[in-house]
Amino acid sequence: MSKSDQPDLPTAALKDAVRSAALERGDKMSRRKVELNHRARQVASQFTVNAISPHALATGVRLSEFVLLIAASLAVYVFYVVPQDGWALHYPLVIIAMAALSVVGIQTGDGYQVQALRGRFSTLSRIVLTLSLVFGFLALLAFFSRTAEEFSRVWFASAFGVSLVTLLMFRAGLSLLVRRWFQDGRLERRAVILGGGEAAAELLSALEAQPDNDIRVCGIFDDRKNDRSPAMVAGYPKLGTIAELVEFGRQTKIDMLIVSLPLTAESRVLELLKRVWVLPVDIRLSAHSNKLRFRPRSYSYVGAVPFLDVFDKPIADWDSVLKRGFDILFSLLGIVLFAPVMAAAALAIKLDSKGPVLFRQQRYGFNNEVIEVLKFRSMYVEQEDKMAAKSVTRDDPRVTKVGRFIRRTSIDELPQFFNVLRGNLSLVGPRPHAVNAHVKEQLWDEVVDGYFGRHKVKPGVTGWAQINGWRGEVTDEMKIRNRVEHDLYYIENWSVLFDLYILLLTPFKLFSSENAY
Repeated sequence: MSKSDQPDLPTAALKDAVRSAALERGDKMSRRKVELNHRARQVASQFTVNAISPHALATGVRLSEFVLLIAASLAVYVFYVVPQDGWALHYPLVIIAMAALSVVGIQTGDGYQVQALRGRFSTLSRIVLTLSLVFGFLALLAFFSRTAEEFSRVWFASAFGVSLVTLLMFRAGLSLLVRRWFQDGRLERRAVILGGGEAAAELLSALEAQPDNDIRVCGIFDDRKNDRSPAMVAGYPKLGTIAELVEFGRQTKIDMLIVSLPLTAESRVLELLKRVWVLPVDIRLSAHSNKLRFRPRSYSYVGAVPFLDVFDKPIADWDSVLKRGFDILFSLLGIVLFAPVMAAAALAIKLDSKGPVLFRQQRYGFNNEVIEVLKFRSMYVEQEDKMAAKSVTRDDPRVTKVGRFIRRTSIDELPQFFNVLRGNLSLVGPRPHAVNAHVKEQLWDEVVDGYFGRHKVKPGVTGWAQINGWRGEVTDEMKIRNRVEHDLYYIENWSVLFDLYILLLTPFKLFSSENAY
């Protein structure tokens, strides 16, 4: 194959193959509860706190410095220029342009790399040079455009000085904080390696040779025996099998899973990915020792070490911040708008039957964490089914008169706005299913082997599957399979606009549904 004939994204077909294989009926043995061995538990206990994403940190610093530069120059303008000349629009416009050009200049000089943020003095000269060039450019622009007389020279010089001092002080404090995060192991990408032996040893040596490596390898997992995969590789322990890796990923805060197998072992790679793709982490194939060569944009790099990107952690970094802000804003709005409806529902439930107004049920949340979801009680209290041992059917005698109405209209779900504020639900996402949900004596994760892939994001009050009609009673395998396929589509195509679209359609779709009772 010539280089021009090689695919741009070699992992796209592999990703589709993994997803398709994972949605087929699988081996029940693979879903048994796995207990970590003593060494794996010890390592897992060290990584229970979320790491700080270097990408999110850099984005936050850019935004902070943009705001600080505007605030510094604007303060000089307000306290010096305004009392003498009053307000004028051209000053704020120049201030915003100055801040934007400064951030772009610092970015061009790699001033937002983690190593630059960590250094105490290494970036100071770049900041001084950048601000000097930006203010010099603005001065020349004002001179040649014959607008220099419209600006105060005292303000211009003072704005430069105050902005420079403000930025240098901010960077000095930031460097102390970043260095502390490095010491605490918070500012890193935590990774585990899937596959041991010589391939893993070569990968570890290559990573350790990179001066800007931000990956911290927590351990190695491999199903092979010690004769083919030693218990210790390049100083890193083998922590267990692939099954234990999935459980390790449930209990820890890891960011990346690296498969150190050659691409030529296609069937082996596919089988391993099928078992681990349900974890909410970045999944990469080590490409440093592969003889196959693809186009440069097919790779991601740690220093000079190439990786092929198979799966990315969904809704990560600033996307997660954006989604959380969306959830808080619209859940508060929902509570305000639906407060009369919730009050009326609570009163009706209380008058209709004895027992509490709210019903709490354990359901699967993010990364298979079991969470407690709130609903308005719709069953007679003595017949409540907290473990979902029996699905609710049409004309179910366990459901109260009020319960039939609030279930049919989804009013029983409104208390979940408070779950959203608490943080264990999102407004939009895969619906949280009861831990014992089943069809024809089979748990739903036994029907669809890739079922737990829907837990790579927080579950939602509403979701893509629900507005497409896949809600209510599940009577056959096709219905749960379609739910999972819609959930995975949502995860892979998430955006704020997609969330907003689902949210706006929800009242119309749910009230017209015939499957909920």
